[in-house]
Amino acid sequence: MRTALVTGVTIVTTLLPQGVQSPPLPGRLADTGGGSQLITAVAPAPGSTTGRLTWWDRRAGHWYQAGSADARFGARGLTEGTTRTQGTDTTPAGLYELPYAFGIRRAPAGTAYSYRRVTDRSWWCQDNASASYNRWVEPLPADCAPGEAEHLVTYEKQYAHALLIAFNYAEPVRGRGAGIFLHVNGKGATAGCVSVPEGAMREILRWADPRRRPHIAIGTESGALAVTRY
Repeated sequence: MRTALVTGVTIVTTLLPQGVQSPPLPGRLADTGGGSQLITAVAPAPGSTTGRLTWWDRRAGHWYQAGSADARFGARGLTEGTTRTQGTDTTPAGLYELPYAFGIRRAPAGTAYSYRRVTDRSWWCQDNASASYNRWVEPLPADCAPGEAEHLVTYEKQYAHALLIAFNYAEPVRGRGAGIFLHVNGKGATAGCVSVPEGAMREILRWADPRRRPHIAIGTESGALAVTRY
């Protein structure tokens, strides 16, 4: 089923009692990363495998919706990022930087992000015993077991285009998880990443501007993992 993208520039508000307007979702977050672009990935509940991803621009002190698409999450839903365990097929809730883009296919025209092309030598090491844990490696180093790494080129559909989500990335904690990306949909739920239709992924790459310090906030509509906590 084709997913329709919401494009253009609109400001999203919700009417409260007595006609008071609630600010758009980014205005209700505890932190947006300090930039003027933001992606929100919101699931209805912790166990949900689907939800909504929206990208936002901040101009003149206000957040405006730039686009939106259906999103998929981990096969076992979402969990708190700071206590996540590797291999649980859960998407880590939290606020994260988006360091660079990559893909098997060429970057969409207009992509401003640094974009790394995947080759048959490209791997993502997830081996807790490796010095390259949670890092792109070319070629696969001797201390990273092939069974504990993703050979990126084999994920032809999912990694056609992607953005690295900097979960457990700056100072990796062993056993917390590795290789969390925003990427193109596969056949179903993910192993912990966030995914969207290919058209939406291409649109996001054309929209995202690293000079505006975009971040991604992942969470639920309410409760302990509410996206507004991050």
